Amino acid sequence: MCDKDQSLPVISNCAHAGTETAALASRRRRLWELSHTCHCPLVGVGLPLGYLRKLVGKMTGGRVLADDYEVHVGAVTECGARNRLSEALQKELERRYAPVILRFRGAKSTEQVAELWRTAVANGDVSGAFWAGLTHPRCDAELEEQMCRDLHMIQHQAGACVRADMGKFTALQEENARLAHELAKLQQRSQAMLMEKTGELERQEALLLRTRAESIGKDSLIDGLRLELAQLQAAVPALESRTRLVERLAQMDEREKELRQQIADLKQAQPRPAAAVPPPAAKLEVPTGGKLKMPIRLVDQSVLCVGGRSGNVATYRALIERVGAQFAHHDGGLEDNANLLDSSLAAADLVICQTGCISHSAYWRVKDYCKRTGKRCVFIDNPSISSLARGLQEVSGEMEPAALDAIEP
Repeated sequence: MCDKDQSLPVISNCAHAGTETAALASRRRRLWELSHTCHCPLVGVGLPLGYLRKLVGKMTGGRVLADDYEVHVGAVTECGARNRLSEALQKELERRYAPVILRFRGAKSTEQVAELWRTAVANGDVSGAFWAGLTHPRCDAELEEQMCRDLHMIQHQAGACVRADMGKFTALQEENARLAHELAKLQQRSQAMLMEKTGELERQEALLLRTRAESIGKDSLIDGLRLELAQLQAAVPALESRTRLVERLAQMDEREKELRQQIADLKQAQPRPAAAVPPPAAKLEVPTGGKLKMPIRLVDQSVLCVGGRSGNVATYRALIERVGAQFAHHDGGLEDNANLLDSSLAAADLVICQTGCISHSAYWRVKDYCKRTGKRCVFIDNPSISSLARGLQEVSGEMEPAALDAIEP
């Protein structure tokens, strides 16, 4: 309550004359018609201080008092009579609390008005209800006093609540400052982690780009090598056949090593006859009718026949194997691979070169190889069975009378 209100007399609704009472009973009262004790709580609760200060400044031509208390006291004083300020306050209160006034209009007795007031107090919405109840035609002096008492206690409770809320507000401010500090640290750490992850992502992307570039470079190199290989293959048409021949030569070399090992094993396993007992001589008969007698000691020897007619190879084999030797043949490069000639020469113990059916290259290779290695070699001009038999006889170097089996050419 305002201090200046304490010196003012309490004006009751029942203090008016009978004519005024009848008039008031039929309509709502105006602000200046209320008791002066009601003006202070009504102005303090019903109107915001900012609006009140603005309204007072407008009415006084901008000459507003120093503080809010002076503004409040001045407005309360002006409410005691009808004037521009009281009429402006009356109009604002009617506009602001029109819904509450409409609700209170349904009350037909003082008890109903009191019930609506108690409901508003219980709900905590007393500003509009205080104005609507005080100005209601059924509000008597007792209800008016009760409403002022209730509002006075509500203001005390509100002050206590405000003080409690201020304490809570201060605690919340401190808690908010602490949480804001922790949030700032978390944001700083999160920012650092984000920058670290961003840097790592950029490094990974750079590594990925380098890897892709290297992959593209390798693919380009592979394509270039494939193109170069295709060009080389086109430049050397017989490259594939040569490759196959090289592989076949390697296989023949392996086979030759195996055969030579088998020959060596057989030589060690087979017992040799005594020196005094000569081995039985093979019997040969030449197609011309003349007979050549010779003991041929070629047992367990490898005889290579280079050249000769292809149709006589079977007869060559039969003749050589009949005297106990092992037969090998090379056509001198006509059909057989010339590169196999050196390996065949190395595996042979005796070489018979039929110069009439051999290439010049094979002839010189055979002659040069036998000269360098000292290997026995017999050159035969005529590729016939009788010429081969004479060559074998020359190798034996010894003549004895013996019967020779006939060998068909």
